[in-house]
Amino acid sequence: MTTTTDRRAALAEQIFTSMLGALEIFHVYVGDRLGLYSTLAASGEVTADEFAAAANINPRYAREWLEQQAVSGVIDVSDDRRYALSAEAEEVLCNPDSDFQMAAGAQLIAGVAAALPKVVEAFRTGAAVPYADYGADVRVGIARLNRPMFVNHLVSEWIPAMPDIDERLRNGGWAADLGCGTGCSTLSLARGYPQAHVDGLDLDEASIAEAAAALAAEPDLADRVTFICRDAAGPSFAGRYDVVTFFETLHDMAHPVAALSAAREMLTDGGAVLVGDEKVAEKFAAPGDELERFNYGWSALHCLAAAMGEPGTAATGTVIRPSTVRKYAQEAGFSQVDILPIEHDFWRFYRLIP
Repeated sequence: MTTTTDRRAALAEQIFTSMLGALEIFHVYVGDRLGLYSTLAASGEVTADEFAAAANINPRYAREWLEQQAVSGVIDVSDDRRYALSAEAEEVLCNPDSDFQMAAGAQLIAGVAAALPKVVEAFRTGAAVPYADYGADVRVGIARLNRPMFVNHLVSEWIPAMPDIDERLRNGGWAADLGCGTGCSTLSLARGYPQAHVDGLDLDEASIAEAAAALAAEPDLADRVTFICRDAAGPSFAGRYDVVTFFETLHDMAHPVAALSAAREMLTDGGAVLVGDEKVAEKFAAPGDELERFNYGWSALHCLAAAMGEPGTAATGTVIRPSTVRKYAQEAGFSQVDILPIEHDFWRFYRLIP
């Protein structure tokens, strides 16, 4: 039998552990933003002073950061206080395309933390905290965190789970990537399907500007990729696309039914909508597992807050369950929603059929 004292102690310990994790993630943020991990990876074993010189940072700060990282088990340290980054840690902290890359998570957490005063005020007023208000750390952090999935799995696993769509794109079909952000998913589609045309659409001007800059760095894609800062509604897009994708964006939209309705109108005959969104439980239950806690953690602090304030907002939040996706799809006029057999730790994939 659990006593009041046991429960009190367990909760206090849980919060202390969370405090510890937050402090450690902010140290990862410092290391990532200053390029300290890359410097350490390139330097081999170094003393604190050698590291400070190589990283061009203050020696006293360098020593404290190195000691904290060693105590936390992130980096290695020898008995004579020489510090090094293991190959495994280098992959997690420095390789932008690795499935194990996690430094971007620290950037995301820091971005949300910076916006907390606005979130607190939004709780009082019911207003939104617009996506742009979260700044570059959230915008870039999301792009970096999702990048390995798009680079490594979008073309090799996700689209091939719909063989007919895969064939269309291989034969010069058209794709629209709604909520494309900084464009990694859009560019990955174009690279993987050399005959396809891909349009990326997003309402965030800063994201589209970064996507356009990324496209400019790949001039061989310029004749097949376009980035557009606008929503998908309107006759100019009607009947053009073999597939319309929503990658971790449907739950963020204030009006998801309208977005899905627009996507349905965009499809060619036989085309499909692909939604990749959070792999949460089928039903609410408390306490939840780590994945459920993770998604609820983001919801009120970012995803829900960004969608609030608009008239008639769906206010979905991060925890978008399969029943909710089916409801939105039905209201948008789709006749069928299939969950695709794609293995993924964080996302569930839906094919929406008109």
